[in-house]
Amino acid sequence: MNIITQTAELRSVCDHIANSDFVTVDTEFLRESTFWPELCLIQVATPNSNGGEAYIIDPLANGIDLAPFFDLMADESVVKVFHAARQDIEIIYKLGNLIPHPVFDTQVAAMVCGFGDSISYDQLVFKITGASVDKSSRFTDWKRRPLSEKQLDYAIADVTHLRKVYQSLKANLEEQDRAHWVSEEMDVLTSVETYDMPPENAWRRLKLRVRKPRDLMMLKRLAEWRENEAQKNDVPRGRIIKDEAIYEVSGNPPRSVEDLDKYRGLSRGFDKNRWGTAIVGVAAEVFAMTKEQLPKLPRPVQAPEGCSAASEMLKLLLKLVAEQNGVAAKIIATVDELEKIAADDNADVMALKGWRRTVFGAKALRLKHGKIAISYQNRKIVMVDLEPILASQAAE
Repeated sequence: MNIITQTAELRSVCDHIANSDFVTVDTEFLRESTFWPELCLIQVATPNSNGGEAYIIDPLANGIDLAPFFDLMADESVVKVFHAARQDIEIIYKLGNLIPHPVFDTQVAAMVCGFGDSISYDQLVFKITGASVDKSSRFTDWKRRPLSEKQLDYAIADVTHLRKVYQSLKANLEEQDRAHWVSEEMDVLTSVETYDMPPENAWRRLKLRVRKPRDLMMLKRLAEWRENEAQKNDVPRGRIIKDEAIYEVSGNPPRSVEDLDKYRGLSRGFDKNRWGTAIVGVAAEVFAMTKEQLPKLPRPVQAPEGCSAASEMLKLLLKLVAEQNGVAAKIIATVDELEKIAADDNADVMALKGWRRTVFGAKALRLKHGKIAISYQNRKIVMVDLEPILASQAAE
């Protein structure tokens, strides 16, 4: 097994890989006790047509520079193949200040090819290749050195089987003329906005459990403060203050550090540390704001009467369309999107755009307006086109 610990060797390997059509990539990392993921291993493998070699890169090796790897990730001539790529890309973006491109995510492709919702790597490998992946080393402490042969075998298996999985899914997509479906998903996955959330927008991760504009401002400012503190100290957000405590404090902001003792969501002694003082400072700033400086509470959208029944009808249509096309329903539309379509023909949802509109969205609108029906025939649910019948009736 090739374990790369020196920059010169890494450069040579990456130059070799750059001659391939694609490279399979995976990372092992830890983030239980940090805000930023700690990169511990990088695994890459070349196609069998280019030697079928696999390498483990040790980013913790003394003096190693990962620049050659990041250059490879930026090479537009090589497709970077991941399974469930989001966290891997997040790490590369943070450390290399770049988004790998072009990218192919086998988990997304598998949903388009009918392998179900968010299928795991080992399940997908077994279904496509028949090989079993040993997951017993899944919870390894990847920072520990030396790693055992078993642990290294586990790590390298995450990219060696991925070669056949990628080639099989790619052929499947091309046969069904669905490659562009996955390309649309990759555009989102490789967008900087997917990974770069400014601290001032951290409140968007939270539920709006507030009733007053001042409480909403407190929630926004508190979430921003927590995000900055977590990043600066490289600790998980919950180590600073948990979500539930943010809701509690935002709904009843403190006037003094002594007030912090009354919140159940804050740990004992919170009123005596610097974070407690900082929270009171945030609250003081919010209390000092004028009415004009406060945000408006978002008004809940009142769905038209009958939308609940319409969304249930759309769920049945979604299930039918997913089965007919051999696609996971989850990748076509979410329950929230169905509810929005039920309320508004022009809803700004992915299900009414691109390939999803062709496959499902247009049918959803026709069902809403009585142009198609859903019927039970010969022990199957089917769609019935009503427009010829309606046209015939109108002509009589």
